[in-house]
Amino acid sequence: MGKTGKEKNTRNKAKHTKLMDRKKNKLRKEEMTRKEKLKEIMKIANQAEEDKKES
Repeated sequence: MGKTGKEKNTRNKAKHTKLMDRKKNKLRKEEMTRKEKLKEIMKIANQAEEDKKES
């Protein structure tokens, strides 16, 4: 038989989902910024290497 009255745990599940989404988005953002920083570092390193070859 089904329960009567208000549903159990729906509020907690919603909060948990919200928090987990925040966590995933934060990790994605950190990963993207890390990749961008690495790209900039590689660009500077390659440019310095090219300058060294030209001299």
